[in-house]
Amino acid sequence: MTGSRAEVMALTIGKPRLKLFYASDIHGSELVFRKFLNAAKFYGVDALIFGGDLTGKAIIPFVEIAPGHFVADVYGNERQIEKGAALNELEQFVRDRGSYPYRTTPDEMAAMKADETLVKEIFGRVMRETAEKWVTMADDRLRGSMPCIMMPGNDDEPEVKDVLAQGDWIQDGEDKVVDLEGYQVASFGWATTTPWHSPREVTEQIMLDRLTELTSRLEPGRPTILNFHNPPAASGLDMAYKMSKDLKVDMAGGQAMLAPVGSTSVRRIIEQVSPTLSLHGHIHESRATTRIGRTVALNPGSAYTEGVLQGAIITLKGDKVAGQQLVNG
Repeated sequence: MTGSRAEVMALTIGKPRLKLFYASDIHGSELVFRKFLNAAKFYGVDALIFGGDLTGKAIIPFVEIAPGHFVADVYGNERQIEKGAALNELEQFVRDRGSYPYRTTPDEMAAMKADETLVKEIFGRVMRETAEKWVTMADDRLRGSMPCIMMPGNDDEPEVKDVLAQGDWIQDGEDKVVDLEGYQVASFGWATTTPWHSPREVTEQIMLDRLTELTSRLEPGRPTILNFHNPPAASGLDMAYKMSKDLKVDMAGGQAMLAPVGSTSVRRIIEQVSPTLSLHGHIHESRATTRIGRTVALNPGSAYTEGVLQGAIITLKGDKVAGQQLVNG
């Protein structure tokens, strides 16, 4: 099937069955992003939804200390490598783990060590260029056949929303209600306050206000999917490692301690709206499915540093979830 995004969606409205694939929190891993795009065909789904935290968190400098000879600290291991296939492979390894390789000079490296602002400028440029490349990749791979809703998460810089909006096939769902094969999908990628002061955080009250406004645009009586990056409180989808004041994981008996960190506002909105399906991410270690009233809610987790795509396949029939499965790929 080929045609414009609107034409493809118009043809599918009214279908009694929707099979979708959902994933979140790939944090810059190019390998996992490619797997996400390939999931459409691999799992035989009708649509893709991405739940936020698209971009990476760090650059890894590759310093050219002599013509064609580079040195880099790759995840704690110093590597010296010549320009060519081996260098390209190492840079791809870095991309697949969720970081951004950056070729530089000794002088620029010294300037970066002395000026945190310069580091942020370089990171922002490389991050945006990579995100733009990914949007083009998604458009080219999915155009004419596979609806795809994407949004930024709390760890994505505000400009990532602008990059997603540049897509001519994928849809930026952030803070919108989008029609997806007869289902209305409301998406919101911000999170409540975290210890890491990520770029897109709000208080519980602001979260409640914004979600209330967003869901006021839903049409009553239509099957609804909520795509909220932040999981609901006390749901089993929000169990995160318990952190001490110095941001170390609390341990007891040799085991990492867990604590619920979900949003009370997200839970309140789910209980009020009572959607068919509620999709969440944010807490990588809290891979689970549950029910909140009649709503099936899930968090597929994230293992992006291992190059593994964790996702969920959900089959909808009318306003019911006919089946759901958490998968690794």
